[in-house]
Amino acid sequence: MPPPPRYRQLADHYLQAIRAGSLQTGDRLPSLRKLMQLHGVSLSTALQVCRTLESEGWAEARDRSGYLVRRPHRLRTSPMDEPEPGRAPEPAQFVGIHQKVSDFVTRQRYSEVRLDLSVARGAPALYPGDALRAAMVCALRQRPQMLAQPSSSRGSTPLREAAAQRAVRIGMALAPADVLPTQGCIEALNLALRAVAQPGDTVAVESPTFYGLLQVLESLGMRALEIPTSPRTGLSIEALELAIAAYGDIKAVVVVPHLQNPLGSVMPDTHKARLVALCASHAIALIEDDTYSELLDAPAPPRALKSFDRSGSVIHCASLHKVLAPGLRLGWIHAGRWHARVEMLKYAQSRCNEELGQWAAGSFMATGAYDRHLRQLREKLRVQRERTADAIARHFPRGTRINLPPGGLQLWVELPEQLPAMAVFDAALREHILVAPGPLFSDTRRCDHFLRINCGWPWSDELQAGLRRLGEITAAALAVQAARPLALPRGGQGMALAP
Repeated sequence: MPPPPRYRQLADHYLQAIRAGSLQTGDRLPSLRKLMQLHGVSLSTALQVCRTLESEGWAEARDRSGYLVRRPHRLRTSPMDEPEPGRAPEPAQFVGIHQKVSDFVTRQRYSEVRLDLSVARGAPALYPGDALRAAMVCALRQRPQMLAQPSSSRGSTPLREAAAQRAVRIGMALAPADVLPTQGCIEALNLALRAVAQPGDTVAVESPTFYGLLQVLESLGMRALEIPTSPRTGLSIEALELAIAAYGDIKAVVVVPHLQNPLGSVMPDTHKARLVALCASHAIALIEDDTYSELLDAPAPPRALKSFDRSGSVIHCASLHKVLAPGLRLGWIHAGRWHARVEMLKYAQSRCNEELGQWAAGSFMATGAYDRHLRQLREKLRVQRERTADAIARHFPRGTRINLPPGGLQLWVELPEQLPAMAVFDAALREHILVAPGPLFSDTRRCDHFLRINCGWPWSDELQAGLRRLGEITAAALAVQAARPLALPRGGQGMALAP
């Protein structure tokens, strides 16, 4: 990868000094003239250094004083709890998430939403729409009959070749024929589950997890076994081992190893190797959702779970929906030893994808412009995440906790005092602010006091005002909860909040 620009290198240099304590809160940063002299840079580069530190919350401009060091509010929040070790997950159940999601979708559809913080995607301006449009025009010039003739049942050659080439970067050795295009990652997950399990079977999932996966499991009549998941390292392998011993016949495990939705956790390579080996030893299919790995802030792409697979028991699912083209709904799957079965299921379920989008995306991915786009996207999202996290830490009530993942599009926010997320959701929607409440992400009660907040929108005065108002709404809901009288539950044991 090429080195970062000079202003970024210098901003990181001063950031390291702040984190090491060499520069303390309130200390004055070198003046613009001093930065120019010390580092031999232009005035514009020196100004970019200071503005970068300011935008990320590490510095503030003062009249006649220059830039002073500050400590971002987000760093004053406590880290989220890790899963309890040695505790077996609750029994598997037929998921009942459809009604929750239906209510959520219906209420947002019939409400006047002015600030949508519920989604996990970026603003349209973050994606290379002009370049993709040009790639489509070029594709139609090369193949003018493309829209008038059937698409290939196995997908477009440029997309399959580009996906196979990029798979090498994450430790996978694929031939283009191993790549089967799908309607986004959600169809890939649907096909993978249908290939390895039947209605009534148990599938282990992360908890919390993306509600779309719970919807798929419910529609397929499968049971979801929710495995506690760390906000830092992902699915608890110890809890999965206990679940396998306690509940026996688990057919599949579904995980998002990089920037898990909604937690933002990143699974270390040692955990990946253990997970792949554990599933292989018990003949359990391991389904990898690799939607977010291109958004990870890291010097090199992370290794896929599939790269540790020696038995063909890992199914790799990927998508361009979050990283390149939300409007294309384009993904792909490599299903290991189930690949032929997945191809037939895809044919029976939805036939082939349209070819123009595949051709354009594959052509763009094969150029250096794709990596430049990804670098710019990661940098913009990093600034947006940090500013959003800082605003939440500043405006939400004391006791609020936030994860700050090393990449991605969302923050997972824990509300103080076990405040019900639905109380905040209801009050915020009345004021035209939409958030994703925690109960959508689990069929247990463990997420009832969490929110998922989107960081995909560029920072603006309107966004800042909306987050401030959301913090005020949360504080008001907390005050209402604190004012409720305590009621003695039946049996006279312990105290509980009155309904």
